[in-house]
Amino acid sequence: MARSFEGNTVLMQGNDAIVYGALMAGVRFFAGYPITPSTEILEGFARLLPLWDGKFIQMEDEIGAMAAVIGASLAGYKALTASSGPGISLKLENIGYACMAEVPVTIVDDMRMGPSTGAPTKTSQGDMMQVRWGCHGDHAIVAIAPATVEEAFHETIRAVNLSERLRNPVFLLLDACLAHMREKIYIPRQEELTIINRQHPQPGLKEYKPFTPTDDFVPDIADFGEGYLFTVTGLIHEDSGMSNFNSDLCQRLIERFYKKIENHLDEIEKIETDCLDDCELVVVSYGVASRSAASAVTKARENGIKAGLFRPITVWPFPHRRLNEVTKGKLATLVVEMNLGQMVREVERTAFKNCPVHHYGTATGDLIPPQDVYEKLVEVYKNPEKEMTEHII
Repeated sequence: MARSFEGNTVLMQGNDAIVYGALMAGVRFFAGYPITPSTEILEGFARLLPLWDGKFIQMEDEIGAMAAVIGASLAGYKALTASSGPGISLKLENIGYACMAEVPVTIVDDMRMGPSTGAPTKTSQGDMMQVRWGCHGDHAIVAIAPATVEEAFHETIRAVNLSERLRNPVFLLLDACLAHMREKIYIPRQEELTIINRQHPQPGLKEYKPFTPTDDFVPDIADFGEGYLFTVTGLIHEDSGMSNFNSDLCQRLIERFYKKIENHLDEIEKIETDCLDDCELVVVSYGVASRSAASAVTKARENGIKAGLFRPITVWPFPHRRLNEVTKGKLATLVVEMNLGQMVREVERTAFKNCPVHHYGTATGDLIPPQDVYEKLVEVYKNPEKEMTEHII
């Protein structure tokens, strides 16, 4: 019953695709708290984890839920939690702890309208900067934004894999409408998937230091109870885990957090492109909004406008190098997103020297209609040098 979907094509909701993807990636612990629009993820794990020899717990709040998945991960479980904007805000202190302690955890953020309670049933892409910079201090993070239900399934597996590979928190960002959207999806058999597990210390190791970096800057990680001394702290620490605020040590530790991401960019970065070879105008979009952008690009092509689509699937770290290559010599770049200006700032940092950057963002709580994107695209194409629409702030 639990594995009956394997090898079959089914109609599935985005949130359910995340549950199945996580289970097949090896997630065996979930802690969370109900919140629209991610509650179906919690319900799915409550129903299925016991059938997969896993553990489910509903915590008293989002803070406790994040603490629980950190503890479960340190005990050796692949662990995942899910929430939406207000809940992510509560989780951020412990997410920062996971960054400092290099604990592999996966966090699903079903983005809804905010700030505060906002509009729980409305969709948004307003958490882009929150997931990157919500934790205080310098830290490294990975965030992935799927655009379809089938992609949500596969990118959940990749998010768990990257978390385990890098000993780092990884975000999976869904827009609320994708979380509740139902689409046809093929569920592969377990043997068809590539699953990555964390690197444990070599057998027989006499002295284990939990934060000694390997050649790829990612330390091996032992499970609590495996027989090694394992000190975990949110403080700046030595390789042993004991706190030490030596200036050189501080610099080396924080730099290593970034190096372990930079050293694996070929594994982390993922984009989709369409019609870029001969395009004159580059449309940059992500998540479910990119589906409207793709439709607008198709219509533009049908009407003689050489537009192309650049879609970051991994949104953090942002694919600056790849975007720089495709925007050189273009008429303009148009960023389409469901907020009033978040990813556009990263695009500006990259493409401003190559071509004018324009922005089309909405905060209606609804998916941007393809026709609206097309009309903005035509406007930019006719007047690419026009000063970009100013940000609200």
